This record gives sequence, structure tokens and C-alpha cells, in this order.
Amino acid sequence: MDSKFRVSVPPNWRPPNGEFLRLLESKDHGMQVIKVLTQEAFDIRLKIIEDSDLSAGRKLELSGNLYMRCRAASVNDQGKLLIPKELSEKAGIAAEDEVILAGRGAHFEVWNKANHERLMEIEDEDELGIF
Repeated sequence: MDSKFRVSVPPNWRPPNGEFLRLLESKDHGMQVIKVLTQEAFDIRLKIIEDSDLSAGRKLELSGNLYMRCRAASVNDQGKLLIPKELSEKAGIAAEDEVILAGRGAHFEVWNKANHERLMEIEDEDELGIF
């Protein structure tokens, strides 16, 4: 994270020119994290809500909550993603902090280093033997 709350995004993780991302304020294993969603990843979440057996009112509530927790963002020409200061600080990330970008398939996450280390300990279980 630089002094202006920007992180460098690896080239193969950047969306095509003109496509924006959504920064989702989230928690994983009780720890704050910033999930960076493409439109596809966002749409997957909306479809999960739509396809659920929940009532129409609850579906509206959940989809509204998803929209509310997201902020539009884009990667600039230098490959940097600006994360609003308020959102960064909620995730325990200060300017000039070391952050970890973690790929999660359809999205990636921005973690503060200490929480990412705890995440790796929590998710170290490998009952399928794939790691």
C-alpha cells in the first residue's frame, strides 16, 4: 500500500480497459478483508441470492446490502488500484503498510499482513491433499 492508499495489481489480475471493479467490505473467519470483485464475480453473488429459497423481501434486502457494501473502483494506467482510506483502515491497513493480495478464483482479496498470516493458519487444513 503506498502513501495514497494504492496497491499494484498484477497484470493478469487487471480487468480489461474500461471495466470497473467493486471493492466489497467483507469478513473472512471474523477478520476484515477487502474483496475485489469483477462484474462477473459480483453477478455470481447476485445469482446466489436470486436462486436461493429465501423470501422475495429477504432477497431484496441481501442484494441491497451487497450493493451498499461495494464501492466502484478501477485500475489506473500504472496498474494501481486506489482503495479509499476509510475502507483500508477498516481492514486494518494503513498507508505504507505491507499488504497481501490473495487470488480467490473469481475475485482477489486485499489483506493486512498479520490477518493474512492468521488466515493461512486457519485454512491450512487440506483434507483432499491438493496442496
